[in-house]
Amino acid sequence: MNTESGPLFIVAGDLRGLLADAAPGKRRLVAAGPGATVSFALCDTFDGEIALTGRLLLCCDGRLDLIGPDGCEASQPGMPPGFLPEMPGGAVTDALSGIVSPLRRVLELGSGQLLHQRFALLDDEEKTRARCDLTVLEPDSDRAVTLVRLEPLRGYRRDCDRLVSHLRGIVGAAPLGARATAARLFPDAAGYDPKPAVPFAPDESVFKATGDVIAAHLPVARANEPGILADLDSEFLHDYRVALRKIRSVLSLFWGVYTPKETEKLKARFAALMAETGRLRDLDVYLIERDHYLRMVPEGLRPGLDLLFDGFARDRAAAHRRLTRHLRSAGYGKEMDRLSRLFAKPGKHLAKGSEADRPVRDYARALIWARYRKVRKIAASIDATTPDERVHALRIQCKKLRYLMEFFAPLYGEKPMKRLIRSLKILQENLGAFNDSVVQQEALENVLSDRAGKQGAQQLEIARSLGALLTVLHQRQTAERARVMATFAAFDVPATRAGFRALFAAEGGR
Repeated sequence: MNTESGPLFIVAGDLRGLLADAAPGKRRLVAAGPGATVSFALCDTFDGEIALTGRLLLCCDGRLDLIGPDGCEASQPGMPPGFLPEMPGGAVTDALSGIVSPLRRVLELGSGQLLHQRFALLDDEEKTRARCDLTVLEPDSDRAVTLVRLEPLRGYRRDCDRLVSHLRGIVGAAPLGARATAARLFPDAAGYDPKPAVPFAPDESVFKATGDVIAAHLPVARANEPGILADLDSEFLHDYRVALRKIRSVLSLFWGVYTPKETEKLKARFAALMAETGRLRDLDVYLIERDHYLRMVPEGLRPGLDLLFDGFARDRAAAHRRLTRHLRSAGYGKEMDRLSRLFAKPGKHLAKGSEADRPVRDYARALIWARYRKVRKIAASIDATTPDERVHALRIQCKKLRYLMEFFAPLYGEKPMKRLIRSLKILQENLGAFNDSVVQQEALENVLSDRAGKQGAQQLEIARSLGALLTVLHQRQTAERARVMATFAAFDVPATRAGFRALFAAEGGR
């Protein structure tokens, strides 16, 4: 790719065949030398972190090129990428450092042929008025896209602008964004959305809405199965679990949609699916935190933690093998297929509860308002002497409130809901950090207890290091605990209260 800046737009199809008509006024486009063809790969994380920022990452001819809305933002030598911290340093990895999570592997979404051709816009005196770089990405003949970069020459800006308008008129379609480009090139690899928005009609029944939400999240879980099996990165399992957790939350929070017996039966089925993943996820969390934990203790105590985490890594390999066998088993496949069929036609298979025929907007409003008032009531009762269990209860209620708001966001408008969710998220982050400290202490105390009877110098070294780590984690818990009242006060401001009341309170609600 040419690294000079200039106006860029991307269109579906191969523009080469249309360039003969791209002659605005008395101007004409002429190829400036032969084109060059190389292989290319489009790269991104599985959840499209790069495309979400309006950028494309191409690997071609031994280079990585990061393409933004104005052209090539950065370029560096590079092979197909992986985890960002493990990639060679350079302009591209520097640019991606604020975009790509270190927990996500940058993957090759697909490959094809890249043709680059430069053109010149000439006037009737054969003078160059503008330059045009054409890059055609072609995985196959039906899914090509063309990247057009136009470079005006000094004094001829109007010629370049007329050429842009002329080309867009010929194409007859709006330019593609980065996500649409990736989806056109490689639809099977670029269509993943971990938070599917489910549209509702305000007067449709909550029974139908519930089935639609669950049916939308089952494919999210299934889409992560290949990444879990291939062990590409830990976020595949995380997203898989979140999708199933949201389904379980729907079954718990959407009371009265199904009969109590039906609800309990469904919750048990999804709980069984979740249970198979717990050990591997716990070990992933430990290993993700490895470097952070090492920095938390004095250098002299770090060898003991290294020994402990080496053991966790071995345990993780065994846990991954067990989960792989489970996901590949005939029983698992049949259960997921049965659940998919069940929620494809819930009216045929599931018994309705007392609230099933209620209009979804009215139902959602009542649920969210009741949960919001519960959050405020618990938070208002918390002070310096409140037991940790009460703080944990607040975290659970905040999570339930956020899930409800995300599920029903299409009913209330994107902007007002985003503002309220953003204010809630800050409180959740504080409560989450507090809870993580508590959970991590409990888990590591169990590890320490399990090793209490073991002898040897290495076991003593691990015990000493764990003791130091537990002390630091307790200090972090105390600090996060002290912040809870302040973060709730920041959440419970008049503007946020008014926002919740306007959207969800019944007339005269307080």
